[in-house]
Amino acid sequence: MANREVQPIFILPENTKRTTGRDAQRMNIMAAKLVAETVRTTLGPKGMDKMIVDTVGDITVTNDGVTILEEMSIEHPSAKMIVEVAKTQEDEVGDGTTTAVVLAGELLKKAESLLDQEIHPTVIAKGYRLAGEKAREILNRIAEDVGLDNTALLKKIAITAMTGKGAESSKELLADLVVKAVKRIITETKDGLVMDKDDIKIEKKVGGGVEDSKLIEGIVLDKERIHSSMPRKVENARIALIDSAIEVKNTEIDAKISITDPEKMQAFLDMEENMLRKMVDKVVASGANVVFCQKGIDDTAQHFLAKKGIFACRRISKTDMEKLSKATGANIVTDLNDLSPKDLGRAGIVEEVRVGDESMTYVMNCKNPKAVTLLVRGSTEHVVDEVKRAVEDAIGDTIAALRNNKAVGGAGASEIELSRNLLKYAESLSGREQLAVKAFAEAMEIIPRTLAENAGLDPIDVLTELRAAHDKKQKWAGINVFTGKVIDAWKQGVIEPLKIKTQAVSSAAEVAVMILRIDDVIAGGGSESNSKASSMPSSMPEY
Repeated sequence: MANREVQPIFILPENTKRTTGRDAQRMNIMAAKLVAETVRTTLGPKGMDKMIVDTVGDITVTNDGVTILEEMSIEHPSAKMIVEVAKTQEDEVGDGTTTAVVLAGELLKKAESLLDQEIHPTVIAKGYRLAGEKAREILNRIAEDVGLDNTALLKKIAITAMTGKGAESSKELLADLVVKAVKRIITETKDGLVMDKDDIKIEKKVGGGVEDSKLIEGIVLDKERIHSSMPRKVENARIALIDSAIEVKNTEIDAKISITDPEKMQAFLDMEENMLRKMVDKVVASGANVVFCQKGIDDTAQHFLAKKGIFACRRISKTDMEKLSKATGANIVTDLNDLSPKDLGRAGIVEEVRVGDESMTYVMNCKNPKAVTLLVRGSTEHVVDEVKRAVEDAIGDTIAALRNNKAVGGAGASEIELSRNLLKYAESLSGREQLAVKAFAEAMEIIPRTLAENAGLDPIDVLTELRAAHDKKQKWAGINVFTGKVIDAWKQGVIEPLKIKTQAVSSAAEVAVMILRIDDVIAGGGSESNSKASSMPSSMPEY
């Protein structure tokens, strides 16, 4: 019988890069750990900032985890999964992004040592899932109640969110403004509290100091009045919100009007003017003395509105129109013919104010505004951007605490308590999952360890003291990074919403399990995708 040569079988295109088994797991874990290490130094009150320079030279200086990861333009596929953890945390709570990413990185680091002990990835994944569920149960059990009436506690939550960020110098003032703003937008229903953080508009302006920031009981628009003859300030404002252009409509199709007689030309112009005059008369008839228009306002119409003493702004964004409606109680009118007195909103004052080198329109002293504005000030663009991010975190934390009505101690206290309880839980398991749950419990200690490292303290001494305090049933024993001493985080006002912790633990556990279950990475492929294959991140291994 002739000796036949066995032909190799190619099931993937020639340019495909592939790695399998332990190599794939190691590369994915390494990429995720590198992302976590990048943001780890920003954690806590003594965390450092990152300067990110983009391709056009724009600079961002921040220690906000999700901002850093988004600006970095990460390409590695596994690293992108860690970035998604930060984005989810930002969308769900608005804070705790660095915590979530650092936890995910540490869970994968612990998993790597388990893999080296020949423990199968699915066993680790099962143990991590069990630990994640138990962690949420423990956090819910140890959490304390938070109520809408407890303003002092809510302020402490807001201050904790801003500590270590650019707004720290004026955190007392900003926390007071944040809590007032959140209380303003809350609607109490029979099903509970209804609130949307989008109802708090954050308007930033360079100039002055952070201490010049203030809460406006209404809406601040980055617009000015459209005609110099209009009043600069209107008291007892009756506000019309119009969602259509105060202009003569153009034809839908291309059309030409032929005019041979100059008189007809004048008649045509007079007709156009009369149409605009009628539009303005409808506004006047409704009783409105302030008009906010989502679309354009013709020059002639501007003149007529000014003659009637009406304050007007045009090209207001859709979101600002909705906020104005919530703040003033006005209905947004699409058809000018339907505008009536009952559609008008009310505000104590509508005024054009010079802020820095630009004019802004303040809609203030609204009777019961369900949308308000926080005007954030700062000496430079970079300062005001970072203050805005800090205020957004504080708003997110305050709302998250009120939604769940639960909060936990910060300063690493809840993580040590979690670790301690999970280690007890691990002892109740009999299979190899016990090792994974134990690794999960140890991974929780990365938060107080990082807080200590970033403050220049000895992490081993700090963790030893914290464990000893928690063994004495001091569940809120945390680390004061300024003194290096163990404190009662709750009594010292270092308080965070429960949602930050539960979301961070859940997201970190889920992404760690997902990355651990990957044992084959196939990149690029196909002659037409040579460029794609070659553009894979340099941190990907050569297959």
